[in-house]
Parts: sequence; structure tokens; C-alpha cells
Amino acid sequence: QVQLEESGGGVVQAGGSLRLSCAASGRTFTNYALGWFRQAPGKDREFVAASSVSGGITKYRDSVKGRFTISRDNAKNTGYLQMNSLKPEDTAVYYCAADHWARLQAATQYEYDSWGQGTQVTVSS
Repeated sequence: QVQLEESGGGVVQAGGSLRLSCAASGRTFTNYALGWFRQAPGKDREFVAASSVSGGITKYRDSVKGRFTISRDNAKNTGYLQMNSLKPEDTAVYYCAADHWARLQAATQYEYDSWGQGTQVTVSS
């Protein structure tokens, strides 16, 4: 399995931006589909965005469409989640995940087999 480590979380005011990074190691990152999930206190982990191996096919949950962008730089073994126009309801721990089956637009956590430790994003109103 590939090992993943997120970074880039923090505290930001509503309307602000953050870019999360997901550094991969241990296996060839280019063989894995990439996903981002989040979990707010007292809530289930939910899908945020997914990217195919090449980055050419993406999928987003409805509430982040037009505000968040998933991308990846396979040469750097790194994935990204650019988050703009942040809202207080975006506050959560954000996790990146990798799917070694490289499924297109995988949107459930059960389709991913490698996970990072998470990074906290807090959006103040």
C-alpha cells in the first residue's frame, strides 16, 4: 500500500482559501486513484472529491462544486485539494485516500485502501 500524509490545514475566516497537500510514498502514486474525505465532529466521514490516475476525470460532492478543486502532480507523488470560498460548514478533519484499483470517480470510503492521518480545517464565521 501507498503511505499518505496530509498537510496544509489550519484556521481561516469564512470566504478564505486553503490548499491541502497529500504526499505519497512507498508505492507508485501514479497507479492509484486519489480521493479526499472529511469528517466533522459527531458526523460520519463524507466524500469530498475524487481524481482519476491521470487527473483528467474528477468528481465532487455537490456542496463543494465550484469552490474546491482536486488535482495531482504525479511527478511529485502529491495530490492537492484547493479550497476557495470556505464556509463554516466546511470545518472538519480532511483525509486523503488512495484506491489501488484506480476506479473512476470512487465516492465511498470503502473503495479506498490507503489513508492519511488527517489534517484539521477550521473555518470561522
